Amino acid sequence: MDTYTIGECARRSGFTMDTLRYYERIGLIEDIARTPTGQRRFTDDHLEWLSVLKCLRDTGMPVEQMHRFATLARDGDHTIPERIAILQAHKLAVDARMDDLAAKRDYLLGKIDYYKSVA
Repeated sequence: MDTYTIGECARRSGFTMDTLRYYERIGLIEDIARTPTGQRRFTDDHLEWLSVLKCLRDTGMPVEQMHRFATLARDGDHTIPERIAILQAHKLAVDARMDDLAAKRDYLLGKIDYYKSVA
């Protein structure tokens, strides 16, 4: 299995090294092996999990909710219904933000059209 330094993992995942350290410290990422000198070694499984976390973070999920989701994922398949509920609630929040942004975009387009008409 391939392993990656924290710098390589940061480049591949899109997270900063500080964020990776923070996520490890708070328990969003677990089971990171260390070299004899203490350097972290991430795996492809970590990168796959980080892609989930990146999606959740980039869509505005609070860290506390991400932590709950991570805990449930580690607890096994019997937590799938609760994970679905978390993701569905988050999707509704994302949809609401998208609707709000679409309305604000439409307003901006109206202003642009107005200013073009009087210029």
